[in-house]
Amino acid sequence: MTDHAPFATGPDAPRSPEEAGRRAGVIRRWAGTAFRDLGLSVVIAFLIIVFLYQPVKVEGTSMMPSIGDQQRIFVDKFFFQIGISEIHRGDVVVFWFPKDQRVSYIKRVIGVPGDWISVKSGQVRLNGRVLREPYVPAEFRDEAEMPEIHLGEDEFFVLGDHRNSSNDSRTWGPVPREFIYGKAVFTYWPLGEMKLVR
Repeated sequence: MTDHAPFATGPDAPRSPEEAGRRAGVIRRWAGTAFRDLGLSVVIAFLIIVFLYQPVKVEGTSMMPSIGDQQRIFVDKFFFQIGISEIHRGDVVVFWFPKDQRVSYIKRVIGVPGDWISVKSGQVRLNGRVLREPYVPAEFRDEAEMPEIHLGEDEFFVLGDHRNSSNDSRTWGPVPREFIYGKAVFTYWPLGEMKLVR
């Protein structure tokens, strides 16, 4: 029989001050590394948003169902402005409204320089052929008419996906290249509707 408790071993055993100090040092180094990496990630994300992408709030329903009213999107402005990212048919672009350059619009590019565009009974004709537009639901189509036009150098023809709710190139004509300042990349708000813009 002994008059003292047996020596404790295992994870619950008391640790010497030296061992406790080593463990505290490891935890401090790990926490310091984690906070440094987190801080660096935040700075990089901030720089990307400020210099590469511009957050934009969409107001209106002209791009439904692709982009809804009050959705937030990121717009590629850096690569676009320096010429790495080109404008193609089908791109969703943001631009200064040609009739009032204090106002910014978002629409889909339908025609590029050199194209012939007309609209008959709501159907877009591109270079003499009916354009397939899977991004325009049947209930969003209209019966609009527009005589054929030829897009000049640096002119783009843009339409909203919600055709019966869109003020676009059918009414006020093509958009000059110099007025287009970015391409929509992805929606980020609401969180449940995050997606690439197509």
